[in-house]
Amino acid sequence: MLHYPVTVPTTRPRYTLTDVGELTEMLDLAARRWPEEAGRKELLMRLAAVGRDVVAQDLAEAAREGRRERQRAALERLPALVDADVLLSDAAWR
Repeated sequence: MLHYPVTVPTTRPRYTLTDVGELTEMLDLAARRWPEEAGRKELLMRLAAVGRDVVAQDLAEAAREGRRERQRAALERLPALVDADVLLSDAAWR
């Protein structure tokens, strides 16, 4: 009688992918792009890495744009907050 372990070696999610449909198309394209890759598993991992890089780049650009927008808004509010003539005169330092 065989006894199998009661627990799985990880609590992390596992994913089962079958090389059909859109995944087949993606892997076929990846094989054309990276012909030096030995197997479809490696191509899948490379596609995932490229996808991660694109998402990271998109998030970084969105963060930069948000920062630029906050800076623009602050510069637009600046005249209401600071009287440049007073600041540049001696009156600001008295």
